[in-house]
Amino acid sequence: MNNYLEENKQRFLDELIEFLKIPSVSADPKFDADMQNAAKWVSTKLSEAGMNTVEICETAGQPVVYAEKIVDSSFPTILVYGHYDVQPADPYELWDSPPFEPVVKKTKIHPDGAVFARGACDDKGQIYMHVKAIEMMVNSGELPCNVKVMFEGEEEVGSENLETFISANKEKLKADIILISDTSIIANDIPSVETGLRGLAYMEVEVVGPNRDLHSGVYGGAVANPANALSQMIASLHDAEGKVTVKGFYDKVIELAAEERDALEAAPFNEEDYKDDLDVNAVSGEKGYTTRERAAIRPTLDVNGIWSGYIGEGSKTVLPSKANAKISMRLVPDQDWKEISDLFEAHFKAIAPPTVKVKVSRHHGGQPYVTPTDSVGYQAAFKAMEEAFGKTPVPTRGGGSIPIVALFEEVLGLKSILFGFGLDSDALHSPNEHYGLFNYYKGIEAIPLFYKYFAELSK
Repeated sequence: MNNYLEENKQRFLDELIEFLKIPSVSADPKFDADMQNAAKWVSTKLSEAGMNTVEICETAGQPVVYAEKIVDSSFPTILVYGHYDVQPADPYELWDSPPFEPVVKKTKIHPDGAVFARGACDDKGQIYMHVKAIEMMVNSGELPCNVKVMFEGEEEVGSENLETFISANKEKLKADIILISDTSIIANDIPSVETGLRGLAYMEVEVVGPNRDLHSGVYGGAVANPANALSQMIASLHDAEGKVTVKGFYDKVIELAAEERDALEAAPFNEEDYKDDLDVNAVSGEKGYTTRERAAIRPTLDVNGIWSGYIGEGSKTVLPSKANAKISMRLVPDQDWKEISDLFEAHFKAIAPPTVKVKVSRHHGGQPYVTPTDSVGYQAAFKAMEEAFGKTPVPTRGGGSIPIVALFEEVLGLKSILFGFGLDSDALHSPNEHYGLFNYYKGIEAIPLFYKYFAELSK
């Protein structure tokens, strides 16, 4: 199969670039037509790859692209999940090249080149690895498992309609394992397989003072400033040791055993390189935990956006009528995102001064997830990574969230294998997002190995 990959590398890249040109931003309704175009585009490529059944399934929101190829009813079945929607590209002015005009450039970390575009790594480049891997297996006559594919268009906005879809299609989605490439490896010379993900609770808050913007000279000092109030409230959400102050926030957090923490720390990590990559002088976070632990096994609370008053050119001396912020919390077992959302709302309203009114809205969330390392699926992923990279992979915990993963287990009764090939430094959700060509091609090489080992280990 590797001969097929070598012979078709340029075509595989050209097709990915074509895919990345479609601005499939699910968060903004002005891109709805592009969302439809992206669904049609990837469904066509699944047909061309050799899938027997391909459907665009409409939902109350963005469509789900479903495809299947049943080789033999006695074979195990792999359900591939991913998403074709992408994060908003704003702020556009911070991109070195337009976000939907992909370019390939060499970098220090990607000397073989990387494709720069919104969605390159998260998640178009990674789902397209699966499309091309399926094409390779079909063309070589070496597809040892049945395969089903489910690509959604709402992952970046919380997968609001996917629960309804999977609940209504349990029979269609029957499988033995779910395979997901929406995560990362430690480095291109340090392969890894993630054993879990943090959950997510995403909130928006609004603090309202006077019924209109006021002249700061006439009213300043006499009427509460919502921007000042919001700033003070946000500052109080962490204590001096970096712990979240929301009452009850840590009540259900499972502390990892010492041997589990030691295993996490055994993976190679250079804090100086980490700081250099981010151009920061120091790391920060919860006292008593290392940088990697803070970013993987500990819950967090962060402001994702904040706005108020006049922010245009020049000056305008106003006391703003209201102030807003978007706040997300990353969660760990056994925190429940709905319970945490309730705790946050109650706490935030309780700390508001009587001079302002507070509104708390929920956007979306998802539960944390841990996959067992002794399962057939995890062992198949481990062996596939080991053969593809030529070295033993490292088990890791992912700091990000895929909200729907815990629901897959709840509704479909299936475990998920986190088989990603991106790097944390690939600027996911940031300007200049990119995906290494090495990683893209290595994923296409490794995915058929997962099928091979999963078929062998399932016997």
